[in-house]
Amino acid sequence: MTDIFAGLPELEPGSVWLVGAGPGDPGLLTLHAANALRQADVIVHDALVNGDCLKLAKGTAALEFAGKRGGKPSPKQRDISLRLVELAREGKRVLRLKGGDPFVFGRGGEEALTLAEHHIPFRIVPGITAGIGGLAYAGIPVTHREVNHAVTFLTGHDSSGVVPDRINWDGIAKGSPVIVMYMAMKHIGQISTNLIAAGRSPDEPMAFVCNAATPEQVVLETTLSGAEADVTASGLEPPAIVVVGEVVRLRASLDWLGALAGRALAPDPFSSRILRNPA
Repeated sequence: MTDIFAGLPELEPGSVWLVGAGPGDPGLLTLHAANALRQADVIVHDALVNGDCLKLAKGTAALEFAGKRGGKPSPKQRDISLRLVELAREGKRVLRLKGGDPFVFGRGGEEALTLAEHHIPFRIVPGITAGIGGLAYAGIPVTHREVNHAVTFLTGHDSSGVVPDRINWDGIAKGSPVIVMYMAMKHIGQISTNLIAAGRSPDEPMAFVCNAATPEQVVLETTLSGAEADVTASGLEPPAIVVVGEVVRLRASLDWLGALAGRALAPDPFSSRILRNPA
């Protein structure tokens, strides 16, 4: 039988790999991620890493939780970064396992800069970010030729926990047909108000995908103006990925998980619109 790990790099003692675990489903781990899990002496992992992914670790691996969740006691980012340095200096094979992609709102850049500052060898292993993979599991593509030729990814809060004041809401509202938001559920009322004030239609489709790509996944479809009330009424809580735009309507035809459970999919969610003939 062919060894699927043959020829892949070794996680050397005294080095750190910053690895994306994807949005939830262990099947979305990359081969490099699985290779890191089987070699690591210590795995420093986030709250959003699915526990099933950690089952791929070798039996002697130590697991250290370093999750940061909004509104709850969390380790400071600087302490996490320095812990990676400490473990590497002990000669450990260190895996920093992060949900999604380490460089997409995952603070991987901050941790890598600390490693570089302390002359610790490191490798970056990208993962499938929730803003793409999580929406795909909900049957929502981030791009569709009849809807958008641009998409914007943004975070719903900054390091102080409030809506970032450096976001150009007018520019995004007018220039991006599809907006994908991470960590936005807590402030969705203010965000929706900002977008509507900047010219987006109150009736524009919007969706929340909670616990994306896991058996606990729940999708709430709503509108920009109804989002705050609908989220409150639903009782849903983070983690969630949020998307605004006409691509949300495609879920009626592309909810493949729903179809597996018996949902009848619509043949054309845009049947009421006159669309150009794509090239």
